Amino acid sequence: MSSPQVATRWAALARDTNETKIQLAINLDGGEFPPTTDARLKANLADGHATQASKSQVISVNTGIGFLDHMLHALAKHAGWSLALACKGDLYIDDHHTAEDVCIALGYTFGQALGSATGLARFGSAYAPLDEALSRAVVDLSNRPFCVAELGLKREKIGDLSTEMIPHCMQSFAGAARITMHVDCLRGDNDHHRAESAFKALAIAIRLATTRVPGREGEVPSTKGTLSV
Repeated sequence: MSSPQVATRWAALARDTNETKIQLAINLDGGEFPPTTDARLKANLADGHATQASKSQVISVNTGIGFLDHMLHALAKHAGWSLALACKGDLYIDDHHTAEDVCIALGYTFGQALGSATGLARFGSAYAPLDEALSRAVVDLSNRPFCVAELGLKREKIGDLSTEMIPHCMQSFAGAARITMHVDCLRGDNDHHRAESAFKALAIAIRLATTRVPGREGEVPSTKGTLSV
């Protein structure tokens, strides 16, 4: 008997508003992007500020905000995703619309790619250090969107990204992805290190939560028998 075909966990999105124009493609297991990926994105994969390609992943992120690119690059890398993301936003106003819309789009597309949590671990938790900084993240693929992000950031900005937007980005992602996240930076003196260790911890926790569990194919990881609202 042949083994059942495993669904490819990928999705693509193009979202244009008066504030931002976003193209995004994701594959939660690395590898290729879906055939529905916007042609503009395919043509500019090498133009991302945060670009990396290996035998298992392709990452290209260009939001116009360098530190946000850096954080999303770290998130994709350590979660095991292939991610292509481009955004042209109204940065002449400030960073809010771009950062928020990008993370909403990323969360929504993640949710579309993930599909049902059937057969998945559902929960994931991780610690990640960066020099003196240490962060913890706990994730539940709950279909109950909620986020607590306590990063203890003190600077007004890191690069061109307002530090108030960093927890807001996490909240925007969790809300659109319909998952529960708790992310805490436990210690650290440098705000760059605090933020980056938090995104890395989150990435590892997401990777664990989205892992397929052998022998649990078709099983809903809930005592209720459903993860729907």
